[in-house]
Amino acid sequence: MAVSVTLPALGESVTEGTVTRWLKAEGERVEADEPLLEVSTDKVDTEIPAPAAGVLASIKVAEDETVEVGAELAIIDDGSGAPAAESAPAQAEAPAAEPEPAAAPAQEAPAQEAPLQEAPAAPAGGAQGTDVVLPALGESVTEGTVTRWLKEVGEEVAEDEPLLEVSTDKVDTEIPAPTAGTLLEILVGEDETAEVGAKLAVIGEKGAAPAQAEAPAAPAPAQEAPKQEAPKQEAPAPAPQSGASTGSTGAAVAAPSSPAPQAVTTPAPDPVPAAPAPAPAAAPVTPAPAAGEADAAYVTPLVRKLAQESGVNLATVKGTGVGGRIRKQDVIAAAEAAKQQAAPAAAAAPAASKAPAIEASPLRGQTVKMPRMRKVIGDNMMKALHGQAQLTSVVEVDITKIMRMRNKAKDAFAQREGVKLSPMPFFVKAAVQALKAHPVVNARINEDEGTITYFDTENVGIAVDAEKGLMTPVIKGAGDLNIAGIARKTAELAGKVRTNKISPDDMSGATFTISNTGSRGALFDTVIVPPNQVGILGIGATVKRPVVVDHPELGETIAVRHMTYLALSYDHRLVDGADAARYLTTVKQILEAGEFETEIGL
Repeated sequence: MAVSVTLPALGESVTEGTVTRWLKAEGERVEADEPLLEVSTDKVDTEIPAPAAGVLASIKVAEDETVEVGAELAIIDDGSGAPAAESAPAQAEAPAAEPEPAAAPAQEAPAQEAPLQEAPAAPAGGAQGTDVVLPALGESVTEGTVTRWLKEVGEEVAEDEPLLEVSTDKVDTEIPAPTAGTLLEILVGEDETAEVGAKLAVIGEKGAAPAQAEAPAAPAPAQEAPKQEAPKQEAPAPAPQSGASTGSTGAAVAAPSSPAPQAVTTPAPDPVPAAPAPAPAAAPVTPAPAAGEADAAYVTPLVRKLAQESGVNLATVKGTGVGGRIRKQDVIAAAEAAKQQAAPAAAAAPAASKAPAIEASPLRGQTVKMPRMRKVIGDNMMKALHGQAQLTSVVEVDITKIMRMRNKAKDAFAQREGVKLSPMPFFVKAAVQALKAHPVVNARINEDEGTITYFDTENVGIAVDAEKGLMTPVIKGAGDLNIAGIARKTAELAGKVRTNKISPDDMSGATFTISNTGSRGALFDTVIVPPNQVGILGIGATVKRPVVVDHPELGETIAVRHMTYLALSYDHRLVDGADAARYLTTVKQILEAGEFETEIGL
């Protein structure tokens, strides 16, 4: 029987895919759910598993060719025409039914029907228990990528215990176990993407055996059956056919342990046509891992490609994923370690030099796949720029009074409130006070309805420079908080970002955004207004420099002051330059007045 291999749907908006690599050659044996080929789409690189066990009879789409979802990729013959060496699984069934010597003649006839491979096909995705599905992680989130499994197959899990980590275009989060029990099966591997509602794993009752543990159990009787036919082991000539069974895990792995009996159980005419089949299968046998090491040796196409581009030998990399699986972080770390070892020690700067030591990045000279978070940020920024008429206005602010006030109060404030007092809460407080007086900057254009919504609350997004990219958690109701409340909420949200505990609710609902671009030394930026907002305030670096001060007694004099730039980017469709200038002037007046003594305990 011929089984068609088609390109499955790999995402809501994915319509086509490119075959990047065939993992099996025509004529090779494949097992059900064994990786058959690698496919690349505009969202994800993934492997396509074999839908059934059998022989890869025909490849319809060559490497580097692009086809639409649903197109036929290959044909698997799961009926006849398989090599005689594949009879091991069929023989495994006979001793189970009739372990007596009388069963020996019955084993000769089924030997020709070995391609059915019913024994290893049973455990594939067939574990019984409670399904772990990808939950809805936000109103507009339709899919997520599994970044890390926190439990291995066979481990015990408690109800609500973190089971895996998932990354979406808005947030990275952990998925808890829906029930207590044993993790029987993992259906979506690391770095693979699944849609909301997709089945990720199966949890069974405590102590239950994992689904994949059933596959190697089948060959045990097969090794006993040949012992009853020991006198027939006089024709070991077709023994090389056993190599065809070693390229996959499951019941077929045990075939090499009894090659001679397989040869004699097959009638004489069969070995002649079956001989060419093992030839193409011999090539991939050499690097194939043993049954107990298959999971540790498995790497995703993305990791394999990154290793090749980085010049990293995967055989020398110790994986940190589930079961020792090599992840992309392991490859990047290995590439960085190799470059550090190769760097000449004599390149150290002179001791008297004050210039910072600059080391070359491991990414230098590489071409890598764009990270998911980077792509989402880029798409949002392009959407904002193309959908708005953006402009930026800048004012200079003297925050000397605030800096002196902060230095006096920061120690007592930290002891009393439990968080550090940075300059940021002062800027947020001034910005939200000014929004109440200038609602045109705290608004949204409803393009479909042709209306404008002026918000009666100030939900401020705070841009955070996270390891995975720019994230913007939201301080809800910031206009109702004092300096201490803003400081505590900012610290809480920043902590969630650093520990990957941020939720979609923490990232949504902003009506205005503040970005502290000066934290890395920039004087000011022309920041981009996020979608569905009309304004964003950029805070530049605070620097000491001489300025002209109009003193009430000394008149105009030059003094060293703490100065900073505030840049307001806005959507000119709603906010005019005069509106922006009025808003910035109000913020400037609040900051330079510095009347925050009561709020910080002075």
